[in-house]
Formats: sequence, C-alpha cells, structure tokens
Amino acid sequence: MGKEAYKGIEEKMKKTIGVLKDELGGLRAGRANPAVLDKITIDYYGTATPINQLGNISVPEARVIVIQPWESQLLKEIEKSIQKSDIGINPSNDGKVIRLVFPSLTEERRKELTKVAKKYGEDSKVALRSIRRDAIETSKSQKKSGEITEDDLKDIEKDIQNLTDKYMGEVDKTVDGKCKEILEV
Repeated sequence: MGKEAYKGIEEKMKKTIGVLKDELGGLRAGRANPAVLDKITIDYYGTATPINQLGNISVPEARVIVIQPWESQLLKEIEKSIQKSDIGINPSNDGKVIRLVFPSLTEERRKELTKVAKKYGEDSKVALRSIRRDAIETSKSQKKSGEITEDDLKDIEKDIQNLTDKYMGEVDKTVDGKCKEILEV
C-alpha cells in the first residue's frame, strides 16, 4: 500500500474529526457561539441561504449574539427562521439587528449536553474503526492476490493502527474540551 493509500485513509479520518467538530459546535454551551446558526437558512430570492451569509454576526458579550443583516427587510425572515429552528432561543428584533440572548444553563442541562457530546465522540470513534477495518481488509486482499508480502501486511496494519490511535486521541481531546466548555459556569 503506497503513501497515497495512507493519505486516503488519513483524509477520511480527518473528515470524521471535522464532522465531530461541526456537531459539537452546534451544541449550545453556556456561552454564545455563532456556530449554532450555521444550519439555519432563509429563503433568499428562491435560494436557501445560511444566515451567516446574509449579514454580520458578532458576539459582543459572552451570552449574546447580534445578527445585523445587510438588507433590513431580511430581519423578519431571519427572526422567523430562528424561531422555527431547534436552538431554543427567542430572538429579539429592534428593527436594525436581531439579538439572541443565551440563558445560562441549568446543572441538569449541562450534564445532558455532555452526554450528547460524548455520544458524538463515540459515533466518531465507530466511524474511525470502520475506516480502519476497511483499510485492513483492503490490505489483506492485496496480500491474498500476491501484491504485498506478509511482512508488508504487518507493517501496513501497524501503520493503520497508529493512524487510528492518533485520531482516536483527537476525538477524546475534542470531546473533553467541549465537555469542559459546557460544564464551565
């Protein structure tokens, strides 16, 4: 298995970490994070457009997001989309900007969110193991067909395991960081 094949395996693993970070970014911790708006879109001239492409989004305080659309007629649409979304925050519209004030989380809600974060981490680990399994199966079939030797197979398996361990550690580090952020009062 050449370096290109390892690159392919590593790319898949990197994408898995990227998906995990996106999922965790959407979890609402105690502080305001503009990533909660990433999946909310509005109909902008017939196209579903993410809110972050329709104006400036800022975080002036730890628990406040301010959305200032480039076109004032978008305020009502953005407000409706946020209300329909699952972020659970009621927007306030003053005619110029929309403010989202994040309430501080209860202890119970914080614990729930850490469980969700850990589940996302577990799902990512399952995906990483699946990538590892597929890569090793490919190597075993190459050995069967005589493309590589037994020693090559052992080296490849070791390299794939090392890659997997590296990204498993990355998952743990990412999830632990998010859990700390959620539990921070």
